[in-house]
Amino acid sequence: MSKSVEITSLNESNNRVVVMVEPHSQKAQVQQVVYRILDANLDRAREGLRIIEEWCRFGLNNAQLLGECKYLRQELAHWHTAELRAARDTPGDPGTELTHPQEEQRSSIKALLQANFCRVQEAMRVLEEYGKLYHPNMGKAFKQMRYRVYTLETSLMGYQRHQLLWRSHLYLVTSPSETLLKTVEASLKGGLTLVQYRDKTTDDTVRLEQATKLRQLCHSYGALFIVNDRVDLALAVDADGVHLGQEDMPIGMARQLLGHQRLIGRSTTNADQMQKAIAEGADYIGVGPVYETPTKANKAAVGLEYVSYAAQNSAIPWFAIGGIDANNINDVIEAGAERVAVVRAIIEAEQPTLVTQYLISQLHRIKA
Repeated sequence: MSKSVEITSLNESNNRVVVMVEPHSQKAQVQQVVYRILDANLDRAREGLRIIEEWCRFGLNNAQLLGECKYLRQELAHWHTAELRAARDTPGDPGTELTHPQEEQRSSIKALLQANFCRVQEAMRVLEEYGKLYHPNMGKAFKQMRYRVYTLETSLMGYQRHQLLWRSHLYLVTSPSETLLKTVEASLKGGLTLVQYRDKTTDDTVRLEQATKLRQLCHSYGALFIVNDRVDLALAVDADGVHLGQEDMPIGMARQLLGHQRLIGRSTTNADQMQKAIAEGADYIGVGPVYETPTKANKAAVGLEYVSYAAQNSAIPWFAIGGIDANNINDVIEAGAERVAVVRAIIEAEQPTLVTQYLISQLHRIKA
């Protein structure tokens, strides 16, 4: 004969209660717990995917990403049976009372999307494991769906960065300054959407601290944040990409380290370097130095001729750079530039917001 099993629990008054349960009843209780876990995580995954789907639809207007979100939601709905829904016990779920300060606000669209991708991926991992107790094919199905969510995340985040890159016409490259954060924020307030952190002399501990603060600042304004030269630093601070000089690592190696969702830029000074950078998979290029500049003290100015060449031959976004400011930007635009990168024009400006607004207005006016 089977023996009863003793189960101990606490009642509402925190008094110990002992209940004798037959083995078959215990098995049924475990089954109900599994059903509740599956139901809760199916809800969690479907809700997270819907949040991501809405951005693909209304924020990106991307039919392909939208279709992938919809497919995954329908697959989840297929597994969300009436049997699992019937096990739901919302009033008795202690998890409904749990929260965290980070869940109460989102600093940017990127933060919102990443939080919900994490939510979906965690839920699918739970569904993959507990699903093996429910249906022989459920574990395998959710393993494949989880991989598709990883691919969706890479595609969406990469697409969003590329879209913002194409929309960016002014690019601020920083130089060491005691008021760096204040100046960058002032420029962001003026409409700047692309910032590169460049500092070749400061200790790594300081660079890491500054880069982290700048990345947070840029993302809070919906701007892209790029790190100059240092792939390791870009990864450490979760930057949107890296900008490489001609003497830095090959683009292909940087791509292996950074993945396809982050941006890679390359400095070029002539047509051969431009075509090589494009062939190697650069997301954008710098064209210059157009004028002599202390930032590139050892490089001769390439002049406006190379700017005109880039306008006719570059199929990817490119930024004229080198000594460009409010006094000569129109000459650069007339040579064919639609995008420019500046350093001193903003970093050393008394009113960075106004200078930023003026430079952007000139770029937009000529383009129009």
